[in-house]
Order: sequence, then C-alpha cells, then structure tokens
Amino acid sequence: MSARQGLRADSTHFTLDGAPFRILGGSIHYFRVPRAYWRDRLLKLKACGLNTLTTYVPWNLHEPERGVYLFQEELDLEAYIRLAGELGLWVILRPGPYICAEWDLGGLPSWLLQDKKMKLRTSYSGFTSAVNSYFDKLIPRITPLQYKNGGPIIAVQVENEYGSYAKDERYMSFIKEALLSRGISELLLTSDNNDGLKCGGVDGVLQTVNLQKLTFGDVQHLAELQPQKPLMVMEYWSGWFDVWGEPHHVFPADTDEQTRSLRELLDRGISINFYMFHGGTSFGFMNGAVDLGTYKPQTSSYDYDAPLTESGDYTTKYHLLRSLLNEPISEPPAVQSRRAYEPLAVTHYISLWESLQCAETVRTVADDPVNMECLPTNHNNGQSYGYTLYQTDIYSGGDLNSRNHVRDRSERTLSLLVENCGRVNYGPALDNQQKGLVGDITLDNVPLKKFTMHCLDMKTSFINRLQSQKWTSVGTKPTYPAFFRGSLVVDQPTDTFLKLPNWSKGVVFVNGQNLGRHWSVGPQKALYLPGPWLRSGDNEIVVFEELKAAETVHFAENLEYGKTVDVSTQLFCTLI
Repeated sequence: MSARQGLRADSTHFTLDGAPFRILGGSIHYFRVPRAYWRDRLLKLKACGLNTLTTYVPWNLHEPERGVYLFQEELDLEAYIRLAGELGLWVILRPGPYICAEWDLGGLPSWLLQDKKMKLRTSYSGFTSAVNSYFDKLIPRITPLQYKNGGPIIAVQVENEYGSYAKDERYMSFIKEALLSRGISELLLTSDNNDGLKCGGVDGVLQTVNLQKLTFGDVQHLAELQPQKPLMVMEYWSGWFDVWGEPHHVFPADTDEQTRSLRELLDRGISINFYMFHGGTSFGFMNGAVDLGTYKPQTSSYDYDAPLTESGDYTTKYHLLRSLLNEPISEPPAVQSRRAYEPLAVTHYISLWESLQCAETVRTVADDPVNMECLPTNHNNGQSYGYTLYQTDIYSGGDLNSRNHVRDRSERTLSLLVENCGRVNYGPALDNQQKGLVGDITLDNVPLKKFTMHCLDMKTSFINRLQSQKWTSVGTKPTYPAFFRGSLVVDQPTDTFLKLPNWSKGVVFVNGQNLGRHWSVGPQKALYLPGPWLRSGDNEIVVFEELKAAETVHFAENLEYGKTVDVSTQLFCTLI
C-alpha cells in the first residue's frame, strides 16, 4: 500500500491525500475547558462547518517542576487529539514551547527564571536543554497521532509569532530541528502578525498570518513573501481578551466589517482558523499579562467574545459563521442547562496569619528577600503562582521605599503580602518576569534585612489542609486578608456563575478547585463554575479575600461584564 499523503503546500492551494483541501479551523484549548465538556465543544465546532481543531500545548502545566510531567486527566493531550479524530476533525497542533495565549509567561515554566542568565526563546543553552528534555517527553506522544500514522494531526506549528520577538536568528532552526529529529513529519507552519512576517519564518516552513482586519494588506504581504503557496490566516481574531480595570472587549458579529472580511477570505479560498472559536477559562492563577510600558494583568475569563461563550453557549457570531460557511453539517448540539443557585451565607473565616502553618514549606529565612521563583519550595523549583508573605522587623519609623521591587501587589505594615497577578505573555519583557520581592526594600535608604518568607501558592493540598484548622464564626470581625467559607447544597450539579457583589479582591475555590481571581474593578463580574466540578450534596466554597468581604456569595445563569468596548474601532497592538 502506498503511504498516505498528508497536508501539502506545493501550489496556491493545499492538498490532503492528493485532493484539494481548505483548512476551516477553530481554536479550543483543552486546558481551558473541563474535560467533561471536550466532546460538547468539539461537536459544536464541527456543527458550525469547521473541519479542523487547533490547540496550543502549555509547557508550564505539563512540566510544573523539572522532570515532573503531567499528561493525564485534564491534561490528557493524546485523548483530546484522539477525540477530535473520532469526531471527524483534523488537528493543527501548536506545541510551542512558547505559546503566548494570554497564559502565564506564554506557557513557559517559571522555574526557568531561576537561572539568572536565562534568555528565553533563544539558543541559550540553559533554555534549549530544558526544551530538549520537555520535547523528549512531549513529541513521542504526538507522533503516533500524525496523519501518516492514521491520526488526525495534519500540521504542526513551529514556535509562535517569533517574528515579534526575533532575538536570535538561530532559534527557529533549533525548534524546527527539535520537531523533525523526534519524528514530526507532517506539514510545518509558522504564525506571525503582519509586522512579524519578515523575521518569523524559517527555511522550508510555510508562513501564515494573524489578523482581524483586511484593511492593512496583511494577506497581500503574505502572498508576496511566498508566491505560489497556499494562503492561510492562522489566527483570525474573533474578538479580544480582557485586562482588569478596563472595559470588556467585543467584536460585534453584526458589523459590516467582520462580515465583509469573512466573506472576502472565504470567497478567495483562503484557509482560516478562528482564534478563538471557544475561549473558555484561564482557571486558577494561569492568566497572563500585558506590559508594553504599563503592566496590565488579564482576567480569568477568556470568553474572548468568541462564537461560543465561556460556558459553551451559541452566539450571534456562531450562527453568522455557520451561515457563511454553508457546509453540509450536523445540527448543533443542545446547550447545557445552567441555573442561578440561591445565595449562600458565609459562615466561618480564618485569617491569613492563622493559615501560614498550612503552607507546603512552613517558612524560609534569609538575610535578603528572595523572589518567588528562587524560594526553596516545590522540590527547589521555586514558587510559580499565588502569593508570598515577606516579614521583617522594623525598629524605627521612616520612609519605606520598595524601589519598584514589589511585583505585583502588596499590603504592607511590618509584613508585605505580594501577589503574582500573572506573568507577561507577550513582548520583550519575558526574561524579566520574576515575581515577589525582586530586590531591596529600604527604610530611610537603608536596605531591610532578615526576612521570613511564606509561600502561599494556594494549591488544592493547601486548601484541604486549611479545613482542619480552627475557623472562627463570622459573627466576629475578621482580620484581613482572610479565607471565608460557606456550603452550597446541590441536588443536580449544573453549570453556574459565581458572583461576589460588595467583595473586593481575591481568589475563589470550589471543592478545592481554583476557579480564578475576583476583583471589583471588573470588567469580569462573575466566575464560571462548571457543573462537573460540583457534586450532589454539600459543596465547599472558600473565598480568599484581601480587603473586604460581604456576608453572602451569589450565583447567576450568565457571565456578567461592566462596560464594553468595540475592538474594531480601536487601534491596538497584536498581542496574541
């Protein structure tokens, strides 16, 4: 039997197994969707008329500590790819190692930052050796799922938008070879915005472009760079991400511009991938941040104003896209039911100071403050996420000065509670994303010494240990910051959104699972709580609150935002 001919880019149109083929793709990240809903979301993608699934692979989740690899349960990448194949979808895999994705440090593990000489996304040996170790574990899981082996993977992306970084001309060749030498044999692609196309390519790899509007000549630029090759928009931005303290971004489906752009791309036979088709949620502490002069952390919701909402509902944009594609397709699956549970009363609290004994590493003592990533915790891989408490004795008054060494937020008296609000995921500041106290704190220009540090990464194990501590009835006034507890009684677990009106800022845990951050500044006003994360009977709700708690926790059927802004009317930098 002759070998199967995979995706080819030998002329102005793609072919698959020798026949003309157009990629109609949609991005859904398995790590942003509860596994119980993978099938539902992929069926909705297929029912819209799309034929290809695209997904990133987050290194920081799959190797949270050096040499510790996680590929099971919610991180079972192979199961996700196989499911796509079973449903009749092709797959374009984007394994990084850098993925951007509005994800902490662009998906790179924070333990890389322990190396003071580290140069991320370059041929620096400290980085390439870590990539090689990771790819040694990742790529063998991918190769059996390639098209030539009967699997659904038809293309693999080399890195991600490197043209916007472009610090090392040898780096992209290294990543390409790292893929090829481990058995990747399907079509290789790169992905860049218009400005990055010039520097983002690598020999023998097809270039694709990322855009939201056709008015800037991006597609024409791509065609001129590689004539007689198929054109593909790897990321057609269906909406945009949000940052705390600014309006919710939307790209309305009923605007002439979006309809006109889609029609033109489709009429010209250009392959297209919708980023995002379904954004989902950056659960836990995994959101990234923007810093192009001003640091702006991103929200836990990654709704993205995509064709499917954060909770998987259809939108006007979905139905418009389905109509434009006009493919012979199945009927869209039914939407999951949701409900607004009755408000629950908070019954007990425990102060942050009383919770310190539950930390994984009880404390670290050093003459000078140590940044999160270099704390001797998590088997000496440092602290990746959450909060760190720094304490030192001050024996006199004076001017306390952080010298901008606090990243990102703190409450300070004799103690400084510092939160990692999310590491930057895009741009030149990647190497400078250490969190916690990253230098001296001075009193009257004299550096403070003899710090005690507590790692509060608030993992599930920490929340579970917290339950065995002595909690105080809310009848007494709490000392902030503090953890607050209540119980939600459920008969039939159903999707919902959790709301905290009149609270200030913190984190929400349900049955030990970290839903994400809440912050009264908005625009996100509620946290998505998937039904599969609830159980029949009692469900424990724990809210970490920094400043001000209310007496109740509320629920809603739908995600709520404050003010919105139309991204199609804004001039903005392409950050994906």
